[in-house]
Amino acid sequence: MATASKTTSLDLKDFFSATEARQDRWQQLHNTAKALTQPKVAADLRSQAAQLLAELEPLESYWAYPGPELFGRLRDLLKQEDFAAFSRLTDRISRALLRGSYRHDASVWETDDENADTILPSLPAHLQTGDGPRPYFEVLVVRDGVNAEQAKRIREEIRKLRRPEDPFIYEIVLVPSFEDAALGVICNFNVQAVVIYDGFALRSGYNLPVFRSQIAQHLPVDPDSLAPEAYGTTLAKGIRGIRPELDVYLLTDRAVESLAGQLDTKNIRRVFYDVEELMELHLSVLEGVSERYDTPFFSTLKKYSRRPIGTFHALPVARGKSIFKSNWIQDMGQFYGANLFLAESSATTGGLDSLLEPTGNIKQAQEKAARCFGAQRVYFGTNGTSTSNKIVVQSLLRPGDIVLIDRNCHKSHHYGCVLAGALPVYLEAFPLHKFSMYGGVPLRTIKKALLDLKAEGKLDRVRMLDLTNCTFDGHLYNTKRVMEECLAIKPDLIFLWDEAWFSFARFSPFHRRRTGMAAADALRARYRDEAYRAEYAAFQKQAAQLGPNDPKRLDLHLLPDPDKVRIRVYATQSTHKSLSSLRQGSMIMVNDDDFESVEEPFDEAFFTHTSTSPNQQILASLDVARRQAELEGYELVMKHTGFAIRLRREVNSHPLISKYFRILTPAEMIPAELRGSGLADYGPPHSTWKEAIEALDNDEFALDPTRLTLMCGTAGFDGTQFKGLLAEKFDIQINKTSRNTILLMTNINNTRSDIAYLIKVLADIARDLEARLANSRSEEAQTFQARVKSLCEEVPDLPNFSRYHDLFRANPKSKTPEGDMRAAFYAAYDEENCEHIKLNGKEIDERLKKGPELVSANFVIPYPPGFPIMVPGQVVSPEIITFMRKLDVKEIHGYHAAAGLKVLKLEKKGAGGKPAKAKK
Repeated sequence: MATASKTTSLDLKDFFSATEARQDRWQQLHNTAKALTQPKVAADLRSQAAQLLAELEPLESYWAYPGPELFGRLRDLLKQEDFAAFSRLTDRISRALLRGSYRHDASVWETDDENADTILPSLPAHLQTGDGPRPYFEVLVVRDGVNAEQAKRIREEIRKLRRPEDPFIYEIVLVPSFEDAALGVICNFNVQAVVIYDGFALRSGYNLPVFRSQIAQHLPVDPDSLAPEAYGTTLAKGIRGIRPELDVYLLTDRAVESLAGQLDTKNIRRVFYDVEELMELHLSVLEGVSERYDTPFFSTLKKYSRRPIGTFHALPVARGKSIFKSNWIQDMGQFYGANLFLAESSATTGGLDSLLEPTGNIKQAQEKAARCFGAQRVYFGTNGTSTSNKIVVQSLLRPGDIVLIDRNCHKSHHYGCVLAGALPVYLEAFPLHKFSMYGGVPLRTIKKALLDLKAEGKLDRVRMLDLTNCTFDGHLYNTKRVMEECLAIKPDLIFLWDEAWFSFARFSPFHRRRTGMAAADALRARYRDEAYRAEYAAFQKQAAQLGPNDPKRLDLHLLPDPDKVRIRVYATQSTHKSLSSLRQGSMIMVNDDDFESVEEPFDEAFFTHTSTSPNQQILASLDVARRQAELEGYELVMKHTGFAIRLRREVNSHPLISKYFRILTPAEMIPAELRGSGLADYGPPHSTWKEAIEALDNDEFALDPTRLTLMCGTAGFDGTQFKGLLAEKFDIQINKTSRNTILLMTNINNTRSDIAYLIKVLADIARDLEARLANSRSEEAQTFQARVKSLCEEVPDLPNFSRYHDLFRANPKSKTPEGDMRAAFYAAYDEENCEHIKLNGKEIDERLKKGPELVSANFVIPYPPGFPIMVPGQVVSPEIITFMRKLDVKEIHGYHAAAGLKVLKLEKKGAGGKPAKAKK
């Protein structure tokens, strides 16, 4: 256990890999211990073992296992030079940590080798039941002035409180200071609750130069400025900033009645008078974890599946009789198992609930999800985020409303605009021509669009800003900054953040700050703070010196009026993409001050797009994914982020792999002007974690480190070709490609073995390529270099959105570019209004030069890059045709090569001599 008087250096620079670094150290110690048992022992082996123990000691003070007794026993055995016993105990501990057996096997806690296979009452008795071991967690106890003997007695007292009926079992970790508590919360993934005893030290006894700056990032104030009596409440607020899912309890000898009324209940679950009710504290800890563990819908569905039910409704596979009694399809039942069919039902009675009108367990599951993801409300979706996006867009936008939207967002947003009859103002993201991809939309571009609409007197019609965060390729908006400056121009603007790829972000203190929900809460708190009013008053004086149309406003950090601003934020997430949900599991998150005003149209849109027969298994998996996210999401996300950073580092520093492949850095993926910090890459030796966090806080764009764009064009592979090679020869699946890259994404399913396999595959391919080129003739080498040049240098420029044709604009002379995409979309339903023109034919070139203008009849979406290069009603530009002719992809939605490009015949007259556009 750490004590406040002890000074030891603690050097753990990589937050994300704390667990792996710890396990590696134990494995090193195990190997050294084995070597010590050999007949001839090197003179320096004992000192190596002692050094490894000294390096492990600071970190081990933040974990319950192996604990001070076992760790002390190791020190004694080494000091006594009983190397055989030292090796056996080291082996037992390292294996228990690697396999996690300390969670359910009490024998691995035994200090005596001879009794290691027995379970004694004084040990952590992980009692076995018919359902297997109970889930295990750890409780961090912040309490100063406790010596080793007292700490041992406290642990024994807590163990005596255990009862056979308790659903979980836990061990405690005692730390003496504010800094140790924060570090324990960061490093120990097993911690599920924190118990704070008032009256503890501020600084750790360990030397924490790296961690001190990290801890400060998550605290509401500088702890040095605090009075000691404020340490407890400030620590609770800081813990919420690091891991908001944890339950925090405060034990104090002050007047708890008045103190409890002053506290922010979001930060502290319960206050106890510290000399009483130890059993109540124990039960409260179990209850808090039980609330997160509870899965209302999944648990009900399991009970339902065990009941003998006669099914007289529309679902023959329910109960599985049509499967298991079949002469022809029993293999389906054997493959999926009985439970899948026993849990199938289209009923909403018998304990089940309705997704369309939830009043029971689905409602409870959605409420738990709202708490988990920091939203006011959550709605489950079983048809993917494509449908979730359409629900939000259709419910919030009305015919004639103007929506600012990233032209490169998912097609569901564009179709949602068609359904709603909204008028899109397409915003251009910054292009990455070298890699055939787009990033995000610069804030300056967004502000200019809003200010232009304001100048045209159209700001009242602007309803929503619709952006993708994070993008497919990992570009993260500074959500708080974007919303703040937009609200300064239009204080009731609605924001829709498509976070399909970002559902894991809530469970990482690094990613969370860039989510829509976190930004909404932060802004709401900011504008309610009296200090903001002074900041706003100073801003008003500065802004008053600029005219309403002064271009300098584009570069000024705009601030909204706190008396007018309304926080209206929606986020959609594909839970199945990065958490443990079945495919098509999605959630809509709502954080809207004025949701009551749109609740009815939201319900109507939800009814419109949601099946009356939602898949029960998808709903159950959403419930379970939420449970896992709240209980171990932090551990899983931090681990897979660490894997990504390690993969990035290994590939880019490998002498052979990096000759042909490299993972693109933030410096390559984000223009310097949008990356004010100058951060070039993540982690040592490129940057410190302090610098990385400052970049995440302040830069206009950041790059999600878990999304790794691998340059393969330098190896002579286009993205599609390399994707096929990895799949067919090495059984490695990837998703997105570009002309010269593939996208690798780590997720909570990955292991260190996965990372090692990918590195080996890249090394093998690079080695084969190196040998082939070394033995090739000059002509072959020249052909390879030409291929690389074609892929990496002769890349077609990405086309921007041109404009809507005048027929689809209310006022063609307007300076703002909104257009009636819905009218064009439905005009194309009449084949008489359409024609097809061959992409490589002369007619297109003639039309581009002489007219009449070519106007797209539908969405045209090449994969890759996966964004619409044409939308209904858009004028087809020469740049678009050039881009399409250079495309070498097989999949282009909305375009059929045999028929040609589908365009509208705008010269055709409809009824009454009006243009075809009028036939909606």
